[in-house]
Amino acid sequence: MAYSDKKNLLELVALMDAFGIHHVVLSPGSRNAPLIHTFVEHPAFQCYTIVDERSAGFFALGLAQRLRRPVAVCCTSGTALLNYSPAVAEAFYQEVPLLILSADRPSAWIGQADGQTLPQTNAYGSLVKKSVQLPEINTDEELWYCNRLINEALIALTQDGFGPAQINIPLSEPLYQFTETTLPKARVIKLENTTSTIDMDFFTTGWERYSKRMIVVGQLPPDHGLHEVLARLAKQTDVAILAEHLANLPLPEVMGQFDAVLSSLSAEEQAAFAPDLVITVGGHITSKRIKQLLRQHPPKQQWDIRPNGHVVDTYQSLTSVVPVEPALFFGLLLDRNDSTNTRHDYFHQWQERSLQIEHQLQGYVPKQPFSDLKAVSAFMQGLPDHVTLQLSNSSPLRYAQLFSLKPTIDIFSNRGTNGIDGVLSTAVGHAAENQKLTFLLIGDLSFFYDINGLWNRYISPRLRIVLINNSGGNLFHLIGGPKNSPALDESIAYKHNTTAKERATTLGFRYLSATTEQEYANQLPLLWNVDDQQAIILEVFTQTEINSIVFNSLYQSFKTHVK
Repeated sequence: MAYSDKKNLLELVALMDAFGIHHVVLSPGSRNAPLIHTFVEHPAFQCYTIVDERSAGFFALGLAQRLRRPVAVCCTSGTALLNYSPAVAEAFYQEVPLLILSADRPSAWIGQADGQTLPQTNAYGSLVKKSVQLPEINTDEELWYCNRLINEALIALTQDGFGPAQINIPLSEPLYQFTETTLPKARVIKLENTTSTIDMDFFTTGWERYSKRMIVVGQLPPDHGLHEVLARLAKQTDVAILAEHLANLPLPEVMGQFDAVLSSLSAEEQAAFAPDLVITVGGHITSKRIKQLLRQHPPKQQWDIRPNGHVVDTYQSLTSVVPVEPALFFGLLLDRNDSTNTRHDYFHQWQERSLQIEHQLQGYVPKQPFSDLKAVSAFMQGLPDHVTLQLSNSSPLRYAQLFSLKPTIDIFSNRGTNGIDGVLSTAVGHAAENQKLTFLLIGDLSFFYDINGLWNRYISPRLRIVLINNSGGNLFHLIGGPKNSPALDESIAYKHNTTAKERATTLGFRYLSATTEQEYANQLPLLWNVDDQQAIILEVFTQTEINSIVFNSLYQSFKTHVK
């Protein structure tokens, strides 16, 4: 083995090894060739090469989602690192530890009309937790400085919650001198864990003061550790727990269809269902209705349990930020709870309406023509146990939320910034290190926008894609505003006639399609087969006009038949 002779690069690789950051997504290039060579040569690193930098960034994001540890992505100089920007933004808001390694020209040549140069340090602004530029090492002091900067950036990946960090590495020519046989023994600076103390007397008193208590759980990874403590809290106290699928909290005590419940409420009922105390946990919530309810009927107190201590005032009613792990907070609250009060009036109020919504939905779906709603219903009900589900933004996410999910299924979605631009690449990256089947439910615009996400060597045979092709951005036909514009079909929803068949077969996928309910029912079981060693795309064709009628009629039925 022979590594690059660049001392700042060697210090970086040695510290990444020490920090256990061993998965690296490489974007081909010349300025980063010393990095590429060294990572590929070193036996500790698992490397993936993705040509399209935008796709590479999301591929790395999917890997980090799956591994729950930092993953690096490495590019050449110039606009290459700007193509990582969407994935960096998603990682920041989804709190995923993504390490961006950007090779650069020497500082003296930035802005001097030299090739592939732009100001790269801090290129992501506030969307990274840390951005550092390494020196090119010529003295002991520069070595110390370089070591310190790398430690700072690597610590930032997991300090006060996860998130992205950038290390910019200037590299002077010659670039292709591979003369070092060992990595340096680099100093490692460790961040020691500390335990925050909180005044539980204040929170216990507040909990006991209010009878209408609500816990809203946003997006969380599957291993968040809240299942047992929230199940016990729900049994022993009167509390309504609201959580979408992305919270990975499949408990019978949890209201998963709360957005549909809220759509059924009259103005008078909204005040009755609104809580006096709200405890919020986790990341983003898709439902606009819960945001509107809490903004229009502000709770007397809202406590946000957020380990990094950031102020996130989504509902405009925040009164306390609690900088501890949620499981610890709820465990302490449970230990202090007086379980002699067995009344569950507020919980039963929410539960009764949720059951009515479920009953209405079960009666409504079978009577409808083949549509997105019916296709997603069959998909969600048929998913086997112990698989991973990636949900695309826009319509697929909202349809899926209407239907229950098996408790053994792990679920992910790029809700950090809610974009469609890297959904496919993220799922491919996730599947690359997933021993279970990985399913992706995706719409046509998201699929074709990110089609380069399928152009790589790492397509897992355990990947299953269900592509709902309704010839455009179906969500814009479901919400009110765009319908008023004559530009709806041509430029807002982008009506098209593109299909995935040729692309799928060219890229080595097994291609299936369905245009009727019976065809779809015949194809779905092929997706569930864990023994099929070929990635599969099932393209489902539906009609926009029918989708709009079926969806809007469903929500109208909630208003008229659920009381």
